Amino acid sequence: MQAPTGLDWRIELTSEAQTAELAKDIASFVGAGDVITLSGGLGGGKTNFARALIRILLDDPGHEVPSPTFSLMQIYSAPNYAIVHADLYRIKDAEELTELGWDEETENALVLIEWAERIQARLPEDRLDIHFDVDPQRGENFRFCRIQGHGKFKQRVAMAGALKRLLDQSHFADAKRSFMLGDASTRAYERLEQPDGQKAILMISPPRPDGPPVRYGKPYSAIAKLAETITPFIAIDEGLRAKSFSAPEIYAYDAKAGLAILEDLGSETIVDEDGPIEERYAEASAALAHLHSLELPETINLNQGPSYFIPAYDMDALLIEVELLTQWYVPYYLKLSLSSSAQATFLSLWKSCLEDIVQGEKTWALRDYHSPNIIWLNQRSGIERIGMIDFQDCVRGHPAYDVASLLQDARVTVSDEMEIRLLGHYTRLRQAKDPNFDVTDFTKAYAVLGAQRATKILGIFTRLDRRDGKPQYLAHMPRIEHYVRKCLLHPAMADVRKWVAEHLGSLLEPKES
Repeated sequence: MQAPTGLDWRIELTSEAQTAELAKDIASFVGAGDVITLSGGLGGGKTNFARALIRILLDDPGHEVPSPTFSLMQIYSAPNYAIVHADLYRIKDAEELTELGWDEETENALVLIEWAERIQARLPEDRLDIHFDVDPQRGENFRFCRIQGHGKFKQRVAMAGALKRLLDQSHFADAKRSFMLGDASTRAYERLEQPDGQKAILMISPPRPDGPPVRYGKPYSAIAKLAETITPFIAIDEGLRAKSFSAPEIYAYDAKAGLAILEDLGSETIVDEDGPIEERYAEASAALAHLHSLELPETINLNQGPSYFIPAYDMDALLIEVELLTQWYVPYYLKLSLSSSAQATFLSLWKSCLEDIVQGEKTWALRDYHSPNIIWLNQRSGIERIGMIDFQDCVRGHPAYDVASLLQDARVTVSDEMEIRLLGHYTRLRQAKDPNFDVTDFTKAYAVLGAQRATKILGIFTRLDRRDGKPQYLAHMPRIEHYVRKCLLHPAMADVRKWVAEHLGSLLEPKES
């Protein structure tokens, strides 16, 4: 079956099996609140398509789905929403819908409408139109189908086409798709499983639209050096694999659509129900030590497409992240108000702390190197047992950032004693490779960047709660506050600690766990 090439999808159907296949494709991107209009002459195949789609959404291939020609509406209960199947052939005026209780029945439902042209004025701007034409000269089962997205469905149709082409290209067209938990970003993941048992991960990461300009005419994401397309992920993945690290093999990808089919590294992590597994954290620390001992390029030449230049973790990026504390954590979590002068002083003090960091040692700072993003590959050996899966925001920054990310894990408690042991393990491995490695300078950078990262996360987790409706991240706030207090004890952070004591005294007070 042909995939859509743009906002329209034109398909030739020669059998009921192909109609059912089309229904399966449509089912992958419709749900509650959506409207699908079905048009075409009598006997065009509208009801056959609706029947196939409803059975797929109900996950019941044998479910009875009669034509609603005489009842006008049939209502079905899918797991998470209602499905309304309407045939409006006998409707002469849209006003007749009121007598049917149309608004009440269709609210938050998936609505399939045959003969939707009867109520053209009542159709929403956001809808999916599917038109069927017959051609007797090509056989009684032949149908020519055109699918057209309107409003929000334009992008959905384009994405569906890109995904179908990618699945066909990677030989996963027949795979069962299972939704996996997403993360704090806008990315989504699905597990693909072929009938023969082969598995893969589908990453859905469409290009990030620019937010409002916040400084220098640039959005936050550009200043903070956050990936706005899937290209950085592809590039860093290729770069890590070229250095023999266990990043997932990329079977196929579509950079423009933001889709990639990846090797499934499994689901075993470096923690268990009791918390961090020290042996695995030690190996993850060793993987970082090895990465940081290598000569790493600033530019990665992609196998497909142009080369990718890894941005620097510069002062602007570090400071705009720190500023999340005063923009979100302070007013919304602590419910305090800061003067503009106090906020300016806060950033000035941080700038002084970060100057040596910005001018110091550079490596690939993956930025999300912590337990949720590290897969334990027990069947491999050495540092190849560390599967790396989240690195699209990689920058050229100080190596201490990722070490702090790992050992001051935002989502699981690494005891202070374990942290010290693992930090010593990392520094010994670095010294073994480089006798000039300065432990004192590194420890200072570790404290400063640990404080910077924890400060940023306090703002991010508050923002996830207040702006994005994800309160589950607040459970981690006491742990992050502990990291801030600990890192601020380093002499290099004395001025920032004094500011915190003056303006946010409660942050320095230990909380009950």
